[in-house]
Amino acid sequence: MTHPNIINFFLIKKVFNKGNLKNINYNGVSINTKTIKKNNLFFALIHLNNKMFFTKFIISIFAIYFVLLIFLYFYQRKLLYHPNVSSYTEINNLIPKIEKVNIPTSDNHKLLGWFHKKDISKKTILFLNGNAGSLENRIYKLNHFENFDLNFLIIAWRGFNGNSGKPSEQGLYDDAKSAVSWLKSIGIKEEKIILYGESLGAAVAIEIAQNKKFAGIVLESPFTSMVEMGKKHYPIFPVSFLLKDRYESINKIKKIYFPVLVMHGKKDSIVPFEMGKKIYTSANSPKFYYFSEYDDHMIDYNKLLIEKLKSFIESLN
Repeated sequence: MTHPNIINFFLIKKVFNKGNLKNINYNGVSINTKTIKKNNLFFALIHLNNKMFFTKFIISIFAIYFVLLIFLYFYQRKLLYHPNVSSYTEINNLIPKIEKVNIPTSDNHKLLGWFHKKDISKKTILFLNGNAGSLENRIYKLNHFENFDLNFLIIAWRGFNGNSGKPSEQGLYDDAKSAVSWLKSIGIKEEKIILYGESLGAAVAIEIAQNKKFAGIVLESPFTSMVEMGKKHYPIFPVSFLLKDRYESINKIKKIYFPVLVMHGKKDSIVPFEMGKKIYTSANSPKFYYFSEYDDHMIDYNKLLIEKLKSFIESLN
């Protein structure tokens, strides 16, 4: 039997519809209407108030979610890119001798670059760094290039290291293409250029490598697409709908027809190792890999990696 204090709106409606009836039949039981009015009306109002509160709560949640979607759409590039805007660069720990150069872009920006010239007839690494940090954060890698008997150029993206402009997918593509054009302008042939992309830089390297004739490409901690990265880190948001800068590397890797080396740490906490493995699997041959058991996103430049990288470079025509 229903407890007299439990709300039943059907019963209450019958009470008030029947006017001055002293008793009302409910499920075969005769109940005094005064008892209903005294006991149930109060609880009915509480229930109604709770129901309204719950409705308002749900509406508020959806409103907050909608506001977050608007915020993410208009401010996503501030969340995606993490430039070090300082123009100060410390090169005291850099072993190879470098020349600071300015790389002009097609949309009238100038990019800071470090160029190490060994011999322009030799191979040249174009190093495209990842999202965070600055040029000096890559010195520990550049120091090993000294032993590879080649030239190298590393550039700071637009908006990084004091460069003008704001980073975007198309902007970074233009920066990388401008660096290639600059290398060609000083006499270095495309066939002698090795693209080296680190994380976000790997996505840029894959973009500019499509249907070209570079000597080779090194992809360190590459991701399949920014959409897939967004789904991993922000699963409650419709990333596919919101994202402006998509970096669809997995759809482009098949359009690279020269040697590929993929390097990825299995403990990567930013870009899942499976993404790097998928990039490797999807790449055309000849392809090579260096998958380390314990490295996180920034791979340790240990003896094994350096030997693998040097061997790959020496194998290129």
